[in-house]
Amino acid sequence: MYNLKEIVDQIYYVGVNDRQKEAFENYLPLPHGVSYNSYVIVDEKIAIMDTVDISVVSTFLSKIEAALQGRNADYLVVHHMEPDHAGSIELLLQKYPNIQIVTSSKSKDMLKGYFNITDNIKEVKEGEKLSLGKRELTFYMAPMVHWPEVMVSFESLDKILFSADAFGTFSTNDGGYIDSEIKLDKYWNEMRRYYACIVGKFAIPVQNALKKLSALPIEMICTLHGPVWKQEMTKVVSMYDKWSRFEPEEDGLVIAYATMYGNTQHLAEAVAEGAVSAGLKNVVVYNVSKTDTSFILADIFRYKGVVLGSPTYMGEIYPMIEKLMLAIEHRGIANRIFGCFGSYTWASKATKLISAFPEKMKWEMIGSVDNKQSVSSEKYNEAYKLGIRMAEAILNNVTDNK
Repeated sequence: MYNLKEIVDQIYYVGVNDRQKEAFENYLPLPHGVSYNSYVIVDEKIAIMDTVDISVVSTFLSKIEAALQGRNADYLVVHHMEPDHAGSIELLLQKYPNIQIVTSSKSKDMLKGYFNITDNIKEVKEGEKLSLGKRELTFYMAPMVHWPEVMVSFESLDKILFSADAFGTFSTNDGGYIDSEIKLDKYWNEMRRYYACIVGKFAIPVQNALKKLSALPIEMICTLHGPVWKQEMTKVVSMYDKWSRFEPEEDGLVIAYATMYGNTQHLAEAVAEGAVSAGLKNVVVYNVSKTDTSFILADIFRYKGVVLGSPTYMGEIYPMIEKLMLAIEHRGIANRIFGCFGSYTWASKATKLISAFPEKMKWEMIGSVDNKQSVSSEKYNEAYKLGIRMAEAILNNVTDNK
């Protein structure tokens, strides 16, 4: 039934698309779905590289059977134990009971905890090799990218890195699996969002892994979500390097605001207009009540400037702005330029509370605007000028408060 795709000679893609799941990890929207990637290396010995989410196990097992063509698999390499990749291990072992699991010491503990699997496990250490015949796998530990048990493997013949969740992206693989044969437009934003939400907190471990792997002559990356990276591999690694250094990709400004009756929105529009008038073209404006936090986070990783706006709500910051601030803080995003604004009816609180945020994050504070009740011409102009000052700081690295 399945016309399996060879990534290279005798290495097959056996991943499965999930177009049904509404939210990844039950909270991140999946407008374009997601793929669970797995690969089969056919040699003197056969290795299956990870499994898939149990929700798509039937299709996965059928693809495995097609790749094996009557042979038995010798090894299951488990790079990462998160259930969207390890969820089918039990059922795979039922079908191929003699298969040996190859994994890290921490994964060995998780195999027992998740599935009570303790037998026929080969624990590998840093730099250890596994011969499959003409191909050889070398294993490298990548702890906290983004779980503690994560490892990657390098296949020496075709110079392929099996990278676990690193370099992954949301979105299904639509008909093709290698980047050179498909249109990649939708993947870049979804890759950024995937990094921001899944990996973004672990900047130092990502940098450590990049340094460790930089000596390898990698020509292709087989990740566990999204396309196989070949033609765009250098770009993908460069993006991870920038994000894990918290370096913005380009000059730009994210304006995220909450509004109940429209006044805070007027200030947001004024900030955006001021920024554009000063020559900044990349300006994105988000109503946090309409756009999921994950999409806003992705652009905060992308751009240099952040302006947050909130009405005072029960004497505090509006809940969805507070949620966004907490998400930024949890990821430790550094090196941003900041401004804020707020509105209130009888008690000014939100602007003051948000104004303390850049000090906590060690960001450059450009200024703030606080508005009482309806937006006056004076306050509109203050917000407009805040936009100008933000743009000047972003474009010219000017960060004074004049």
